[in-house]
Amino acid sequence: MTVLRRTAGVLAATAVIGTATPATTALAAGTSPSPSASAVLPSGLYGSSDPKFDGVWRQSLALLAQRAVGLTPAAKAVDWLAGQQCANGSFAAFRADPAAACDAKVAVDTNSTAAAVQALKAAGGHDAAADKAVTWLKSQQNKDGGWGYTPGSASDTNSTGVVIGALAAAGESADRSPYDLLAKWSIPCAEDGGGALAYQPDKQGKLAANADATAAGVLGALGRGFVTTAGKAPAKGYACADSDQALTREEVARNGAAYLGDATSATGHLVSTLPGAKPQPDYGNTADAVVAMAAQGWTKPAKKPYAWLEAHAVPWAEQSGPAAYAELILAAHAMGADPRDFGGTNLVTALNATGPAPRTAAAKHTEEKKSGSSVWWIVGTGLVAGIGIGFLLSGRRKQQQL
Repeated sequence: MTVLRRTAGVLAATAVIGTATPATTALAAGTSPSPSASAVLPSGLYGSSDPKFDGVWRQSLALLAQRAVGLTPAAKAVDWLAGQQCANGSFAAFRADPAAACDAKVAVDTNSTAAAVQALKAAGGHDAAADKAVTWLKSQQNKDGGWGYTPGSASDTNSTGVVIGALAAAGESADRSPYDLLAKWSIPCAEDGGGALAYQPDKQGKLAANADATAAGVLGALGRGFVTTAGKAPAKGYACADSDQALTREEVARNGAAYLGDATSATGHLVSTLPGAKPQPDYGNTADAVVAMAAQGWTKPAKKPYAWLEAHAVPWAEQSGPAAYAELILAAHAMGADPRDFGGTNLVTALNATGPAPRTAAAKHTEEKKSGSSVWWIVGTGLVAGIGIGFLLSGRRKQQQL
């Protein structure tokens, strides 16, 4: 679920419908394009960069991160997200004119839709919109049990993972099990990249390890969304384990976590492998790896990449904007750490500064108490400690095919 994933999904789509724009190149280089001089950003939107490729995605992550730390998002921020929905329930990356009907030129996708479902369910107040989006997502499931980025496209691990998370957030299940597909795309432990999941098989049917897809696949196999707490530590150690039978979803998640642990054990981070670009630390996917390992209960091997993020990722988030801050907050949340003291930086304050100020749960409870609703104040106080239910993940980087 990196900041680049929304752009990567667009790149995958533009391979079919046209040529990638300069904005996608800028994002791939680690920068955020500024809006054009004539563009007026909606007041409810988080971030100041052009939302063309990631508006719904970054808004959804921002709202989820706020809910994970006990904040009540601003109503206009939630309303903006809900207002991006098409009549059929789907979402595109961004609609400049939400009042206009969605036609064939509006490139809706499963990842934006699934992220919006998770955010709207967490924020509350828009269940009808979220449920309509879930119905659309279920209608897009492929015969193999997975989902592709755009309607009718081949299934991929990233899209399948994020849709599973959306269904879980809505208390729904798919019409066909997606877990067999994830098991098929899990690389045997004895092979190169053992334990990892592939984004999807290549034209020859071969599987190539993909860290981004692996993080998404682990969360998908666990039935978790973007927001998750740590699972139970393994009793049999932190290792990939083959089976002479088809892998269960639990085994897919365990083996994926083993791969991510091995991939980050030397340097503490994953490496970007975009074609034509100099290899560099991959902050977003490293954060995703931390979330996935923690969800599996593997917080021990996740400590090194988490510490690396604390030491190095803040400048990246400052440059990249709300989605990056949200990813780091969700990593801290999954690890049981305090995102308000992330290597000395208050990530929550930094995220909130990129858009409409949220109302804290405490402020809301105080207002209700003053109005005489003491019972609701008591209920609300309990929610402060309990908020944080369920991260990539996403239309994601098609690393092996870009």
